[in-house]
Amino acid sequence: MVGRVAVIGAGSSGLVCTKICVEEGLEPVCFESSNDIGGLWNFKHVLFIRLIYRSLVTNTSKEMTCFSDFPMPDHYPNYTPNSLLLQYYRLYAQHFDLLKYIHFQVGQFNLRPDFPVSGQQCWERYF
Repeated sequence: MVGRVAVIGAGSSGLVCTKICVEEGLEPVCFESSNDIGGLWNFKHVLFIRLIYRSLVTNTSKEMTCFSDFPMPDHYPNYTPNSLLLQYYRLYAQHFDLLKYIHFQVGQFNLRPDFPVSGQQCWERYF
């Protein structure tokens, strides 16, 4: 039986977590509240609350910002604007075929332990 893993959010950490789960033979189910990946770096998906500003640029170089197994394209500037960082996350998700594990526009929900008699650790999702 393959273990299923809930991944909350499809930002940078959620994408990497989803990829690692697949590599380890697990079945990730990534829940994303918006209609796109990128988390806080997705300027467009937050309508009423701006968590970043339109002209935001990373304060670390692209070599330090990129994932260790997926370098940023050579033509990207050394300090990456948020729009290119979001594009990079999309390239990463496509390259590792992660989109099929992501459920978009999932409303807020909670998880609670649901440990059956067998002793297996399970979680129940509820709204």
